[in-house]
Amino acid sequence: MTGYEEEDFLMLSGIQHFAFCRRQWALIHIEQLWEENLRTVEGDLLHANCHDSYSSESRKEVFLSRGMPVFSRSLGASGECDIVEFRASSNGIPLHGRTGLYTVYPVEYKHGEPKDGDIDILQLAAQAICLEEMLGCEIPAGAIFYGKTKRRQRVEITEELRERVRAMFAEMHGYFQRGYVPKGKLTKSCNACSLKNLCLPKLCKIKSVREYLNSTLGTEEAGQ
Repeated sequence: MTGYEEEDFLMLSGIQHFAFCRRQWALIHIEQLWEENLRTVEGDLLHANCHDSYSSESRKEVFLSRGMPVFSRSLGASGECDIVEFRASSNGIPLHGRTGLYTVYPVEYKHGEPKDGDIDILQLAAQAICLEEMLGCEIPAGAIFYGKTKRRQRVEITEELRERVRAMFAEMHGYFQRGYVPKGKLTKSCNACSLKNLCLPKLCKIKSVREYLNSTLGTEEAGQ
């Protein structure tokens, strides 16, 4: 399969940042900026517990892999899956070192609750594309587990969803190659952004230094 070279791979999890805000993604993945807050710390702890040193275990007819490294040359991305469930099935695929056939079911863990948008769904779909390429299988569905509700949300991995993921990664590679960081646009989503203090979306709205000084100092003319 043709595609991107390994040295050009982007972070798989970056699609969540990109779908949330192009500028946030660029600040993190191009400018290498990051700022911890309660949400990011809680999320890191949940993923650390989930990955559990890249372990695996068997539960009856299900074989679990935690923190499984994955990649896709067509997307030009690599990362990890929180949990991949391999379920015994006559319609599945063979696994090295194990008897029988298995279907593949990725599960992404999030510490909060289901969101209004589809940023979590896009990340799960990207993981599914990686697994499909690596294992030579088709993954019709996966799930997102939300820590706040303690429930799984099943996600159908449709061809439309796959195409959206492919289009986003193509756009991300374009930004990365150009070193392009979009200007900020102040929206209600900014309050939930971990980079709000670094992004400074209010300043991006100001057209000139004079306007900034006037709005900050309350003067009619800069320098008065």
